[in-house]
Amino acid sequence: MEHFKGKYLLFVEGSIPMGMNGQYGTIGAAGETFHDHLVRCAENAAAVVAVGACATFGGIPAASPNPTGAVGVMDVIKNKPLINIPACPANPANMVGVILHYLLTGQVPELDSLLRPKFAFGYRIHDNCERRAHFDAGEYVEEWGDQGAQNNFCLYKMGCKGPMTFNNCSIIRYNEAVNWPIGVGRGCIGCSEPDFWDKYAYERPMANAKIKAPTGGVEKTVDEFGLGMLTAAGIGIAIHAAASAVAGKREKSGESHE
Repeated sequence: MEHFKGKYLLFVEGSIPMGMNGQYGTIGAAGETFHDHLVRCAENAAAVVAVGACATFGGIPAASPNPTGAVGVMDVIKNKPLINIPACPANPANMVGVILHYLLTGQVPELDSLLRPKFAFGYRIHDNCERRAHFDAGEYVEEWGDQGAQNNFCLYKMGCKGPMTFNNCSIIRYNEAVNWPIGVGRGCIGCSEPDFWDKYAYERPMANAKIKAPTGGVEKTVDEFGLGMLTAAGIGIAIHAAASAVAGKREKSGESHE
């Protein structure tokens, strides 16, 4: 830090507990609080990079009732260029991407409104999901282990948050690109979004949650159809507009034949 004063990138992991004057998190024999440690290390940094759901937006420690007063780095550091790389865990490919961009250009990459690099968080999980074709066809997993699950159908009805989560997991994947949550049959939990634990930690269709994606788009149509077409059993299935259109055309075709 002394040798590269004003030139180094400071990577930060973990939330910052602010309760009890920061005493929920201390370092070493001197008992330096996480807050004071962060401020001291960030003072001479060229830029600060918050890594993971906790460091970026507070993560699970900041979930209600947040007993330690946990916050993200962006709530503490206000006078430095700041880059957020959320997700739990954060993908190392995105960390390397930020470092390479800074080394090659001397600048931080283009960021979105939540200070996330657009090269990694500029589109949704849903946009590049390997199960997207099943979503478009209205083919969903209805129950864990059913025929749809065995055929890798869309996990939207099981609570997948891909339509409202911005990240590149579906492209970069994890463990040297071996796999990712949806690839192993588990829906996205939205861990790269603010307050994900309080907002998204359940397994039910988003149509039942009264939560809309920040951009509207295809999932907005899905939710509206889901709310308007509840089945007799009370299952809130969100039927894609394309599937509904196909059904409508078939009905009209049948009426014309009659």
